[in-house]
Amino acid sequence: QVQLVESGGGLVQAGGSLRLSCAASGRTFSRYAMGWFRQAAGKEREFVAAMRWHDSSTYYADSVKGRFTVSRDNAKNTVALQMSSLKPEDTAVYYCAASSRFVVRLTQSGAYDYWGQGTQVTVSS
Repeated sequence: QVQLVESGGGLVQAGGSLRLSCAASGRTFSRYAMGWFRQAAGKEREFVAAMRWHDSSTYYADSVKGRFTVSRDNAKNTVALQMSSLKPEDTAVYYCAASSRFVVRLTQSGAYDYWGQGTQVTVSS
């Protein structure tokens, strides 16, 4: 069994920053990509950012491009999402996800095999 655990969520004022981290544990698996998704209250889950593990190429939703950065820490076996210039519309539960197989579209939730439990991010105006 693979477990993904997110941390770093919280309450921040608009314009502030937060850093989310995702740690993987449990059964060893081939990591093809890691992604971040979010789900605001009453809305569908949406893609935020992703990284292909073999070359660290990154992808971002237009709504967060230039404000969010996804990175990896090989020593800690974690992936992080640095969020800056936060807006109230960024308020959501943020989920970490992992894909163990080749996929073309990392923006789709179906591309991922494992999911974390989510961490709440609240941005006040």
